[in-house]
Amino acid sequence: MTAFGGLTSMIVMVADEQILSAKQVCQNCLMSDHSGLPRWYGTNLECGKVLPRSTLRQAKVYKCQMGFKVTQV
Repeated sequence: MTAFGGLTSMIVMVADEQILSAKQVCQNCLMSDHSGLPRWYGTNLECGKVLPRSTLRQAKVYKCQMGFKVTQV
């Protein structure tokens, strides 16, 4: 869980029709941080690229280097 602006959120990975915890996926990734989680810089994912959003109200979704979609819920 991560706190952003006083809110607590959870980082999840989306694969096909599954939602996986970041800890499950990232612990084996060479780009993860020392605790086995994705590398975040402020509110941006450092080990992936942001995907286009259809509306500004939609959550940011990233595609990590391993091909998973990453978002905060």
